Amino acid sequence: MTSHLADPEHHPSFTRGVFLGELREELVFPFPELSADEKESLGAILESFRAWSADTVDSARHDREGRFGDGVREGMASLGMMGLNIAQEYGGFGASALLFSRVFGEVGVTDAALAVYFGAHQSIGCKGITLFGTEDQKRRWLPQCASGERIAAFCLTESGSGSDAQAMRTTAVPSADGTHYVLDGEKIWISNAGFAGVLTVFAKVPVEVEGKVKQRVTAFIVDARAPGITLGKPEEKMGIKASDTRTISFHEVRVPVEDRLGEVGAGFRIALEILNSGRLGLSAGSSRGTRRILDLALAYAKERRQFGRPIGSFEMIQRKFAVAAAECYAADAGWMTCASMVDRGGIDFSLETAACKVFASELALRAALEAQQVAGGLGYSKEYPFEQAVRDSRIMLIFEGTNEVLRALIALSGLQQPGEQLKALGKAFRDPLHSLGAIGSYIGGRVKRTLVRPEFSRVHPALAEEASMVCKAVHDLAVATQKLLLEHGKDVIERQFHQERLAGAAIDIYLSTATLSRATWAIGRAGGPEAAVADLDNARIFVATAMRRTRRALRALERNQDARLKAMAERALESGSLTVETPTDT
Repeated sequence: MTSHLADPEHHPSFTRGVFLGELREELVFPFPELSADEKESLGAILESFRAWSADTVDSARHDREGRFGDGVREGMASLGMMGLNIAQEYGGFGASALLFSRVFGEVGVTDAALAVYFGAHQSIGCKGITLFGTEDQKRRWLPQCASGERIAAFCLTESGSGSDAQAMRTTAVPSADGTHYVLDGEKIWISNAGFAGVLTVFAKVPVEVEGKVKQRVTAFIVDARAPGITLGKPEEKMGIKASDTRTISFHEVRVPVEDRLGEVGAGFRIALEILNSGRLGLSAGSSRGTRRILDLALAYAKERRQFGRPIGSFEMIQRKFAVAAAECYAADAGWMTCASMVDRGGIDFSLETAACKVFASELALRAALEAQQVAGGLGYSKEYPFEQAVRDSRIMLIFEGTNEVLRALIALSGLQQPGEQLKALGKAFRDPLHSLGAIGSYIGGRVKRTLVRPEFSRVHPALAEEASMVCKAVHDLAVATQKLLLEHGKDVIERQFHQERLAGAAIDIYLSTATLSRATWAIGRAGGPEAAVADLDNARIFVATAMRRTRRALRALERNQDARLKAMAERALESGSLTVETPTDT
């Protein structure tokens, strides 16, 4: 296993730790910084991209026409953007995750559809080759991806298989002579389909296990120009309209055996690892998009006058900006910290990328809606950018794992280690005389989690109150997790109301910790708290708000109306009608 992959079995995880009542500060502190060379490179890249895009990229036109303007795709390639995070030895720039994510955010601010094109190519399209390819595969495919000669696409989703990758029907059957696989099936909602020259495709391969044929999900590098590949018509989407999204069909497509990516049966793990990477870029793009659309709303709020004064002077409008400012501060802290985990290596960052994606994507949509509200009637008009921002940001809650699935992932992954401890304890009590060490170790750990709260040692004293809030939340989450497992056991897999609460708490704890790390760094850089007032304000607002959410979520594990909610939903599903008829219609 490559050292920079998530690899939860061998690498420490901050978010998995909080479910155990642990604060693994060393994974989040100190707050990351670009090196001097990277800062210089980032400045040059952003300057070149901004100058080029100002003359070439017309996002409103892309939205109207549903395609990129002349020279856009060629310009991205000529700037070297299409190989930004591909290693230099294969013709790319070799950007770190931190640098790449910041550039991703800039592309997203310029045009959301262009960010999808950019991200679908590098973040997921050819990422599998980068992470899991053999040296031969990398040398054959990555230089063409880096130059933009071949655009990459990621082919996982099917009509009956979205987040449930195991339900896929696409097959890859080995030839009799063992030289190739025969690929058959159909993938839907494939970004970059119409532009693609190389595809990462997931299919089931028949394998004999103990005399029975089993189907194992496996990854393949597929030449998009191979015979037997056909494209559907471009999808007519709500937003990101210039992004080419289509169905790709495979009929008896011959894939050389040397283009199998990883081992047979490793496809599901490979897909998850690729998506972990992609979510980071989406987080940065969503954060930058939040900043851009609300900056436009700020300018409007200063100019628009009602009742003899700018609407920006009214507190209900000011609240929108202040809350979004604190949330944007936290979102940036989250993706930057997570990118640093990727770059450092040896850290399981899978739950952090999910947390960042969930939070930032929902923030971007809220921000677009709030900006539209501030603009009033103008916000509903196509002459202004607000309504397009609403449409473009909506997909972010669906891309690369819906936010509901990612919340379940965070909760169930976080429950895994505490659950294993309880399972081991159960086995130990069946033979207590030979298991006193295991029983004593668990009881000691339980006492520690119940009585002793973790403490920060690296947060600046000016943020002591906020740090204490987070420490209490970590302690309370661990206690609640243990109680939930003891009450429900393995049935917790079906308790999605509870999973949503646990995930919400874990997301807020991670983002709050990243925020404390960022604010601590800012205070040190500024020379003291009095010189970092804006950072302190953002941190104090966000952490206090996030910890209130966490307290509510954990309380609701015990006091809730889940049974009633479930009954109402099932009643509606069975009847096909949302609720009881309006009295005028009965």
